[in-house]
Amino acid sequence: MPANALSTPLTVLTAAFAVGLGLVHLFVGKLEFLDRVPRSRWLSFAGGVSIAYVFVHIIPEIHNAVVTLEGWGPVAIFAEHHVYLIVLLGFVVFYGLEQYVEKSNAEARQLGLDPSAGVFWIHVGSFAAYNALIGYLLVHQEEPGVVSVTTFAVAMALHFVVNDFGLRAHHGRLYHDYGRWVLSAAVLVGFGVGYAFEIAEQLVSVLFAFLAGGIILNVIKEELPAERESRFWAFALGAAGYAAVLLFV
Repeated sequence: MPANALSTPLTVLTAAFAVGLGLVHLFVGKLEFLDRVPRSRWLSFAGGVSIAYVFVHIIPEIHNAVVTLEGWGPVAIFAEHHVYLIVLLGFVVFYGLEQYVEKSNAEARQLGLDPSAGVFWIHVGSFAAYNALIGYLLVHQEEPGVVSVTTFAVAMALHFVVNDFGLRAHHGRLYHDYGRWVLSAAVLVGFGVGYAFEIAEQLVSVLFAFLAGGIILNVIKEELPAERESRFWAFALGAAGYAAVLLFV
């Protein structure tokens, strides 16, 4: 959607959501009751909400958006049959990133060293780009409107909570002192870019597809490790509850 097509009330609402998403990273760490084992049921619930948004809203929208690629020649032909490869790409990119960080930190621990600052900045930089993409997509929704931007913002806020605790577990003090500020600012930068510039509707669909893959990986990697003792029923309740919301709003 062209940024200049936003109505003033919707612009204000979207800007408020962008600020709110940025504040998640700055203040969610104060909720110490979430940082425990067995995994907090609230974190599992938040993960379920994020996953529901991907499967009930983003992926169907990606499928519908394929028709907008008519006239794009080879791009249209590729997207018609392989648009979900972009979802897979998002999943694989973030899986590779997590493997790299885990391996680097494990090697540092074996040598009695602190985790590498370089690894930290690669990790945080990747999530900064991810957050900027989310900020951008706040402005450029597949279906513009109050309901669309609100359901997106709520799902992403809860997703940020999950990501924040995962990054704190990886990087500790470095993340608290620097990383959370970078990620918070990235959302606002993405929002600013989205408001100032627009890209083709077809490419917005591609960005949503990549985001979908990233969300799936980032939620699942936090829920699956056995040592987390995650709460399946809380996850399932979050997924079912938000799916119902998305289907009926």
